[in-house]
Amino acid sequence: MTRRDFNDPVYKDWRIKVYKRDNFRCQMPGCKSKNRLNAHHIQKWANASILRFDIENGITLCYECHKKVTGHEEQYQSLFQNIVRKKNA
Repeated sequence: MTRRDFNDPVYKDWRIKVYKRDNFRCQMPGCKSKNRLNAHHIQKWANASILRFDIENGITLCYECHKKVTGHEEQYQSLFQNIVRKKNA
């Protein structure tokens, strides 16, 4: 498994593009926090290497929402994909 390098310029660019698309706000329904943001991979980093830097595979979550999702990613995958799809429509 390839470890994530959070300082990699490609990773940083992906993260900023996800934040910009999401207006620097958590996208979890009912949240919209602007604090302690994380760029979350909708399809997990370890399982979808071809999508690691695909903007469509990212969504902005605040730290608290990201913590809730971690370990339950599959349960949120279709919700997050629908949110991103609507943004791009």
